[in-house]
Amino acid sequence: MATANADAAEVERLYELGDRLSSAKDKSQHAADYEAIIASVKGQNVKAKQLAAQLIPRYFRSFPALGTFAMEAMFDLVEMEELAIRIQAIRGFPLLGKDAEFISKIADILGQLLTSGTAFLLSFLSSNVKCGYASQVLSCISEENVERDAVHKALMSLIRQDVKNSLQPLFKHVESGSEIREKIICFLRDKVFPVKAELLKPQAEMERYITDLIKKSVQDVTGLEFKLFMDFLRSLSIFGDTAPRESFQELIEIIQAQADLDAQFDVSDIDHIERWTSCIYMALPIFTVWPIQLNNN
Repeated sequence: MATANADAAEVERLYELGDRLSSAKDKSQHAADYEAIIASVKGQNVKAKQLAAQLIPRYFRSFPALGTFAMEAMFDLVEMEELAIRIQAIRGFPLLGKDAEFISKIADILGQLLTSGTAFLLSFLSSNVKCGYASQVLSCISEENVERDAVHKALMSLIRQDVKNSLQPLFKHVESGSEIREKIICFLRDKVFPVKAELLKPQAEMERYITDLIKKSVQDVTGLEFKLFMDFLRSLSIFGDTAPRESFQELIEIIQAQADLDAQFDVSDIDHIERWTSCIYMALPIFTVWPIQLNNN
């Protein structure tokens, strides 16, 4: 009973701190209140942590000196076991992203969260599915979907705020071959690429920017992933049918690098043969648009 009363009192205290910040004309004079909200993340009260996950982003911009402190608290919140706390923190991240210095870091964290639900689900299934816990399995699947959707929405909100600084850390995971690269590629395919006309503005500058990111990322990808990226590049205006000769030459050079034409051809290497054949099929449509001489250097 005493614990319940203490928890209720803590939640009430946070509401009072939030109300005081909300009504203050000069919020910067209430830094101690904001610090107290941040500090509540270290406690054991689940409802207080969930409320803190709402209040920290709401007043984040009013206390730039506490930005790093607040950001670390939000990172702690997305690692909590309780789904409600994680979801609330994830939803609040785009508000923190309004400060440019934090956008890349937030995008990186959200990118890593694309796999968090999957990892938890696999762990649960491996230890419980044989016990016949069907309802728990279904609950885990539902929770994973909720968290995944929250991450997707938060990432897209962040990308719409700052395309360059949001996409760069995501493509970095693809380029480095990190364990989350497949989830990142799926996110790019399903959420980012379909709305390229909305995101890539000014068009020429941003299409060039994402092209450079892709060129770095395709150095170590599967055949299907390479085709995905090449199809996307072909959809950009800078590589359209009326693009200059140099643009088509650039596409051919990307395909050449993937085909690894300088490597010794081994008829017993099935992967090499399949990659080489796939690259030929990708290059042929480009030649039909504009005849280009391959670089024989």
